Amino acid sequence: MNILRKITNTLTKPRVRYEPLITVKIYRDNILHNLHAYQERYEPVQFAPVLKSNAYGHGLVEIGKILDGENIPFLMVDSFYEALTLRQHGITKQILILGYNTAEQTLDNNLKNISIGIVSFDQLQDFESKIRSPHKIHLKIDTGMHRQGILPEQVNDAIHIIQTNKNFILEGLATHFADSDSEDESYTNEQIKTWNKAAEIFKKEFPGIAYFHAGASAGAVHSQKIDANVCRLGISLYGIRTSNQEPLPLKPALEMQTVISGIKKVPAESKVGYGITYETEQPTILATIPVGYNEGLDRRLSNQGYVIVKGIPCPTVGRVSMNITTIDVTWVPGLKLNDAVTVISNNPGDPNSLENIARLCATAVHEPPVHIPGHLKRIIM
Repeated sequence: MNILRKITNTLTKPRVRYEPLITVKIYRDNILHNLHAYQERYEPVQFAPVLKSNAYGHGLVEIGKILDGENIPFLMVDSFYEALTLRQHGITKQILILGYNTAEQTLDNNLKNISIGIVSFDQLQDFESKIRSPHKIHLKIDTGMHRQGILPEQVNDAIHIIQTNKNFILEGLATHFADSDSEDESYTNEQIKTWNKAAEIFKKEFPGIAYFHAGASAGAVHSQKIDANVCRLGISLYGIRTSNQEPLPLKPALEMQTVISGIKKVPAESKVGYGITYETEQPTILATIPVGYNEGLDRRLSNQGYVIVKGIPCPTVGRVSMNITTIDVTWVPGLKLNDAVTVISNNPGDPNSLENIARLCATAVHEPPVHIPGHLKRIIM
């Protein structure tokens, strides 16, 4: 009966041709270029791509499929849900879940080739009381960021717990740097010293540890000083720079496009948008696009952001609305309804690149892409 119902539901579903008004293009070759650039520059360090937060907005499954066949030690995610999603879509590469997850979430699952991050001493103790079969773990050490990880004074107790419970398979040791993209390297150097001491202890106590990973993208420049064989490649995998110290020619991989949804000419002294925060100084041609802060166009770009139409940067005027943004297209020739608009450019020099959007919003460059909602269609180019 269930099979018959499924067949009936399939046959009776409305067949609708739908082309979305907003698309997020992901450039496969750029993702691979960035990965390979790091692999070549910092050999023999291995690089583990980070796919947390919907792959920094680029699409968890889409990026997972691009990387599944690459020469990498593992894919990194934050949550069990992300690991489950990758497996459900046929991605087979080893996965490390380095965010906090409960013992109930991770110990009783049947996902294959999964490693679990232990990010606090309390979590280690909780797992010790509940683990009933062998599981690979990566233990995080707090070397000075004071966010996650066991403290140096807890190392001996942690070693005792792991050594006396044979269900713990210590596959990796990890830490995270708090200030590795700063020109002042003093704090990072102190963290490296703390890490190197911990790595030496664990190598002696656990000769079989496969992976030592101490830094993310910005930490790669310190790799020669760090006793580690893996670097977690996060934001730089997607071609986005976090520091002027970045030595590699990265290629941004994401571009968002939409269409013109309306055009009108208004006289001088016309007020625009909610709160009437903008007033035209001369007769102006305005256009709208069906993209607002719900679609990832940050509200902080009101009256200061840009989109590109026919190669011309066009400023946002008035407040960015939930699903609509108004732009000044006075200087764009021959504009018509449904013409293409680049909302986010993959050219770092454009005013609407992710790096420049972050600068205009006075925020970290990581933030704008992760706010691009998952329901928008990602297209691999």
